[in-house]
Amino acid sequence: MEFTYYSAVYGGLVLFLAYMVRGIAGFGSGLISVPLLALYFPVQAVVPLIVLFDYIGSASQGLRNREQIAWREQLPLVPFTLLGVGIGLMLLKGLASATLSQSLGGFIIAYAIYQLLPLPELRGGRLFVVPCGALGGLIGTLFGTGGPFYIIYFGLRGLQKEAQRATFAVNFLIDGAIRLAAYVSFGLFDRQALLVIAAALPIVAAALWLGGRIHSTMPPRFYARMISVLLLGSGLVLLLKN
Repeated sequence: MEFTYYSAVYGGLVLFLAYMVRGIAGFGSGLISVPLLALYFPVQAVVPLIVLFDYIGSASQGLRNREQIAWREQLPLVPFTLLGVGIGLMLLKGLASATLSQSLGGFIIAYAIYQLLPLPELRGGRLFVVPCGALGGLIGTLFGTGGPFYIIYFGLRGLQKEAQRATFAVNFLIDGAIRLAAYVSFGLFDRQALLVIAAALPIVAAALWLGGRIHSTMPPRFYARMISVLLLGSGLVLLLKN
């Protein structure tokens, strides 16, 4: 990654916004940070960093709410997540950065539209663990944004807000550990990446703290619409990039 003063400031602001959102909702940092950072930096460089920061955030949330974790819904996801991670790693190394950016833009737009639609509350059986687990691992490995598929699955299974938050955090501890190990083995963490991590950690920590403080003050529907509009805009820019 090549840094200038302006790109460093831009990256810091994106990270602060993304992890404030994660502090509020328990997820969403990758959905915001990866497409916005990919406007300036290669997707292959951005994704491993965001996965690491997400891992740190998930560790604090998961350990803090252990009694809320729905293990019966989480554990069946693991083998299908592993399958998706394996496929995603092969694609991440083989696809050009421009192709990954445009694919990410299409995915982000589709998810933003899904969030804005007035869909009824749905319920589903445990068989949904197969597509949701595999797609979560695949999209998470490629773009650092596999969370929507896990959230959809937990919603289909009827988990309440606090249980969903805690279970998602633990899900990422498992899923993220697999992906981080794979990124290291593929040589995606170099010396420059480690310097960026050290510089960005205070920003991420402050944003998570602030998001946690305002978690209960923002109306959920307003928050969801605001994030969807932001995602729609960033997805369009990525799709039209180059």
